[in-house]
Amino acid sequence: MPKNKNDILQGTLTLLVLKTLSSQGRMHGYAVTNHIQRVSNDLLRVEEGSLYPALHRLEDEGFIKAEWGTTDTGREARFYSLTAKGRKELAREEENWDRLMEGVRRVMRYA
Repeated sequence: MPKNKNDILQGTLTLLVLKTLSSQGRMHGYAVTNHIQRVSNDLLRVEEGSLYPALHRLEDEGFIKAEWGTTDTGREARFYSLTAKGRKELAREEENWDRLMEGVRRVMRYA
């Protein structure tokens, strides 16, 4: 039986994280993962081994900022939020995604 793949297409994690922080505001990593999984109806799953390196990279690039805070359950966690530079990057990522999807639609229609 074929394995049901829900791995995120390489290169889309940046878009998903930036979009999540844009729409939801300040969140800790686990909440970002849960949001993506929930709104995709479990079609997408972001593993910790992918998420946290991506968050660190996005922070290093200045697209997000991180600060320590306390979760609803009283745990200390790093909370991430979008920067002005991150909003600009999100717009670029959305444009790139739209072009990619249009290309895929064209191939699927005429292949």
